[in-house]
Amino acid sequence: ETKAKKLLKDAAKRGDTVSCKTLAREIVRSRKAKDRMHTSKAQLNSLVLSMQEQLGMLKVTGALQKSGEVMKMVNGLVKLPQISAAMQELSQEMMKAGIIEEMVNDTLEMDDEGLDEEADEEVDKVITELTAGLLGQAGSVGADLPQEKVKQKQSAKEEEDMEARLTALKAI
Repeated sequence: ETKAKKLLKDAAKRGDTVSCKTLAREIVRSRKAKDRMHTSKAQLNSLVLSMQEQLGMLKVTGALQKSGEVMKMVNGLVKLPQISAAMQELSQEMMKAGIIEEMVNDTLEMDDEGLDEEADEEVDKVITELTAGLLGQAGSVGADLPQEKVKQKQSAKEEEDMEARLTALKAI
């Protein structure tokens, strides 16, 4: 186009109108061809983008199909009645463990009461030993006699409760 413009200017200086018209037509055709090339390039780019989009959609479709197949296989492997039975069995085992833990805690609490009685006896021995028997037995350090009777009644009731739990546990 630049070459044609230069030749057009030279022809115009010479006064050659026929050559000027021919060169002007050539410039117009060149510009139209340039515009058509840009349009074709844009259409090709659009086509490339469209094909890339279709390829992406094809990949997504394949991934979703495989995901569906995997879900179908997992669904076939999962047996709801078996899982339900296993959960019930687990629940029973957890209940047994809870009852056993309560029984162990109750047993440990009873041992603590026995330790208090032993501590009272040791205190009496020390007092008798240090005072050479002048004070005699000082009695229990912790609680009065009526409270001990209440504790004995409570411990008897706790033993009955534990026996009932043990029987219930054996029944399961």
